[in-house]
Amino acid sequence: MIERLWRSLKYECIYLNAVKTGSQARTGIGKWMTYYNAERPHSTHGILTPNEVYERKIEPMRLAAQMKT
Repeated sequence: MIERLWRSLKYECIYLNAVKTGSQARTGIGKWMTYYNAERPHSTHGILTPNEVYERKIEPMRLAAQMKT
C-alpha cells in the first residue's frame, strides 16, 4: 500500500511541479497529501476518501466484503 502512495505522489505531484527549493517541495507535498486524504476518492475504500473511512472507522477489508455482497 505504501508503494502505491509513493507512486501516486511522484506522478500526481512531484513530476508535474518544478520546484526550486526544499521549502517549495515541502509545501507542495503537504498540499497534495491534504488533497489525497481529504478529497481524492480511493477504490480500496469503496470510493471514499481516507478521512471519511477514518471518521466512520470502517476497516478496508470489511468494506470490501460489504461491497461484494
